[in-house]
Order: sequence, then structure tokens, then C-alpha cells
Amino acid sequence: MDGIFLIDKEADCTSRDVVNEIIKKVETPKVGHTGTLDPMATGVLIVAVGKCTKLINTLTADEKEYEAEITLGIRTDTYDITGEILEEKDALVSDDDIVKVLNSFIGGYLQEVPLYSAVRVNGKKLYQYARHNEKVTLPKRQVDIKELELISKVVIKDGRPTFKIRTVVSKGTYIRSLVNDIAGKLNTIGVMSSLRRTRVGSITIDMCKTLDELSLKDLKKPLFMLQDFHQVIIDDILKKDILNGKIIDRVYDDDRVLFVDQDHSVLAIYKTYEKDPTKMKPDVMLGGI
Repeated sequence: MDGIFLIDKEADCTSRDVVNEIIKKVETPKVGHTGTLDPMATGVLIVAVGKCTKLINTLTADEKEYEAEITLGIRTDTYDITGEILEEKDALVSDDDIVKVLNSFIGGYLQEVPLYSAVRVNGKKLYQYARHNEKVTLPKRQVDIKELELISKVVIKDGRPTFKIRTVVSKGTYIRSLVNDIAGKLNTIGVMSSLRRTRVGSITIDMCKTLDELSLKDLKKPLFMLQDFHQVIIDDILKKDILNGKIIDRVYDDDRVLFVDQDHSVLAIYKTYEKDPTKMKPDVMLGGI
């Protein structure tokens, strides 16, 4: 069984919990997701089954859209509302101040990875350093904030200023860190108090189902997820070369090409060969699914 499930992850479960439930449904251990969501977060989670797990790296490269709630006047070790409170103080901001700060983040910036994350430093995950109170220098990543806007004005909730944002970001962006940085530019402290992923690439939340709603008939074919690729339908002669992973002549304008046979089975994704730009080599071999 090969394909893709589009999940609307609910709160209070991990991405791994979702994968485990899918394994039970499809009765195969070859299942993986294309981007972790924290337990408190909800929204789009793409889960690959069978040979489609080979597409995970391809699908995680897509930009993502989120809606997040920010609560000011509190700081935690995880940068979200579930963490241990480290500091509290009064915070006073206006909607105009927030809009100016949000606009200042649009574009690329160097973002520090949060301590409570699975990023590895010297072979150890950062959260392992946190749990053992070990010192570690947090790495920084260049991320791209493509869109960032205020979608819900400031209100006082449980005695603290709270507002909501919508953002579109590049792969590898931590919304918790973005929230922490936004609060810092507002000259205060703050945490992410809710998070919903509303889009991954072209997959929107309205296309997804919760685990309770999901059935095997919801398994999407790989072509459904690869519609943005330059798709080439090939004859049996070239099909044999593609299935054998041969380097071929680059006769296409795009750097990456999806090869499909005449029965619309997905064979492989090829990319420009870095050693010889006139050639193409295999990027992802799918074997006809």
C-alpha cells in the first residue's frame, strides 16, 4: 500500500502518535510524516505510506502557513504556554506597535533554534541538554518569513495582552522562536499560546481529516502531491532507463522532472546533474507507484 494521508492533527498528541495510529490502519510499519507538529499544535500533517516515504524530504521542502496566538508578559523555557514559567511582568502594547514589529520580520533573518527541540548538536538532541541542565550553544539558522500579519487585535485574556498572527515561512522555521523574537522587539516577553498549521505547500487545512474521520479510501496517490512538478509521460524505452536509474540527457527546461509512464504510475524524480548540467540524474526513485 503506497500513498499519502492528509491529516488534521488534533491537540494533545504528537506527530509520532499520529504515525502509530496510521500504522494500525494500514497494517504496515513503513509510515512517516513530513514535518513535526508540537503536541499542543493542530493542523496539517502529511503522512506518507509505503514507497511514498521516499518523498518525505521532497514534501518537507515546501513553505508552511500557520496561525498562532501570542500571549505577552510571560516567558517559559519552551517559548510556549506549556513550558515552565521563568519570568512574568506587565506588558503594554498597541496594535500599531505590533503591526510595525511584524512588518520588520518579513524577509530573511537568522533565527536561534529553541532549546526544547530535536535539533542535534555534537550528536545529542537539544532537549536532552535541557533535561540534564547541560550548557550548550544554540545554533542559528537562516529562515525566510514570507508573510506575517496581525489577524486578531490585542485583547486581555487571563490578565495578559493576547493577539493572533498569520505567517507563511520557509522550511526549518520555529514559530515558537519567532514568537519569542516578536515579543523581544516589542520590548517585553511572550509565549506562543496556540498554534495551527493551515497549509503545507499546496495542501490546505480544508483538504485534511482528523484521525477519527480518516479511512483507507482517503489514501491519496503520489501524483496528487506532485502536481507542481514538471511531469513527463514517457515511452517504454525511456522507462527502462529511468527504472534502472541511468543518467540521461537534460532536454527539459526545469531542474527537476517527474517521470510518469503511460499508465500514470510515478517512476522517479530526476534533477540536473551537478557534474554535468547537460545531464540529469535520479533524485527520488519510486519504482512505478
